[in-house]
Amino acid sequence: MRKSYVYAVFLFLFSTPALYAQLDHGQGEMAGEVTQTSVILQSRLTKGTELVNGDLPGHSGWAQFEISRSSTDFSFAQVTGWQEAFAEDDHIIKAQIDLLAPDTQYYYRLVYGPTPKSATRGNVCSFHTLPKPDVVKPMRFVIVTGMSYHQFHNGKKAYQGEDKKRGYPALEAIESLKPNFFIATGDNVYYDHPAKPAAKTSKQMRTKWHEQFAQPRFAHLFDQVPTYWLKDDHDYRYDDADATGSRSPSHKKGLAIFKEQVPVTNPHDDTALTYRTHRLGKLVQIWLTEGRDYRSPNTTPDGPQKTLWGEKQKEWLKRTLLKSDAPFKFLISPTPMVGPDAIHKKDNHANLKGFRHEGDAFFTWLYRNKFYDQNFYILCGDRHWQYHAIHPSGFEEFSCGALVDANSRMGINPGDHQSSDPNRLINHKYTSAEPSGGFLMVDVTPNENGTTTAALIFYDEKGTELYRVEKTAQIDPK
Repeated sequence: MRKSYVYAVFLFLFSTPALYAQLDHGQGEMAGEVTQTSVILQSRLTKGTELVNGDLPGHSGWAQFEISRSSTDFSFAQVTGWQEAFAEDDHIIKAQIDLLAPDTQYYYRLVYGPTPKSATRGNVCSFHTLPKPDVVKPMRFVIVTGMSYHQFHNGKKAYQGEDKKRGYPALEAIESLKPNFFIATGDNVYYDHPAKPAAKTSKQMRTKWHEQFAQPRFAHLFDQVPTYWLKDDHDYRYDDADATGSRSPSHKKGLAIFKEQVPVTNPHDDTALTYRTHRLGKLVQIWLTEGRDYRSPNTTPDGPQKTLWGEKQKEWLKRTLLKSDAPFKFLISPTPMVGPDAIHKKDNHANLKGFRHEGDAFFTWLYRNKFYDQNFYILCGDRHWQYHAIHPSGFEEFSCGALVDANSRMGINPGDHQSSDPNRLINHKYTSAEPSGGFLMVDVTPNENGTTTAALIFYDEKGTELYRVEKTAQIDPK
């Protein structure tokens, strides 16, 4: 009996180091939903940094974040408190930090280990809190969509060599532009691509995020660039999904996994909404909308009762737009409102049999409230091509296009009889000349003469500029 007990203790003591030898944080860290005074930090404890049978396994352990105003001195750091990484939470470590100073550069790092007393420190990352609404500062951000891991690694145009090892080239191009933040408009992963096998269970859905964020270029970018996240259909359930039907994954599971996998809402607030607005200093305000949680069934005949946004979100959007005095106002939508799009679709505000009535009513409301004179622009994801389109009412939309070349396609033009604009009422100022991955950057700069300029720029995935348009607004001296 005594010998058995001693052997068991000996085995535990000497096997524990080996058990935790592969403990790592192979998906890096993310700072999300930065405000003037808060941020959400996230990491995931993993078994090594390499995929095993297409997945990056999680690992038990403990972790916390340290936050400092110095990149080299963490002796007076703010700490989030130890969290244990559980399999039921996908071994994700997440914390919201409040009471931060506005317009301040912060540095943070993950402290992790098998126990709090045997922890090691990760690399130093950073984020910058938003300036107050009366502070005039330049602001630069990128808009992306269509991050198809399958098309990039296994599709007909699959990448090889260094890109295959490191991930999407566009992420490196974005990093070189030094944006203030990165906005993902949805289709961040594809549960239904490849179709066999599609991701239907929580484990399969989580694997899609693991393989995505295990790509080194993601971790390298997110070390220094904070993020804002939206979801669309493919990272919610499947193509053009709504809340109806028994096909897996379910509506409830789609909402939960999205909130779990990215730093989008306070992890301690189950009621937190995924539509929100942020004032980025004096010059810019952005609105990030939710397109899946509250929509009517897609097959409902279009009309006054059919809604993509839901009545509460729509009321919030109008109320906060009317309240804003920002020189530039950007509505960032997972799906297009202008297009055009394919004639058969029923998924968005541009579709004839989709949610066109709500979209048209919103454009009428914008016009009646003179937003045509307030530098209001729509920035959208979803579509696999880049375009700059002008609605018949005069409001402009910029589609960022798919991030990855292999996931891009030629666009649909106004006047096409197979489009949602067969009568050519939409004016296209620009559309991709050939299938091309890439992203949209918005660069807002104050001028010495009391005005500010917003450059909206399309890039391909290598960082080559394809198209640019500049808008000018007056800065209120108050």
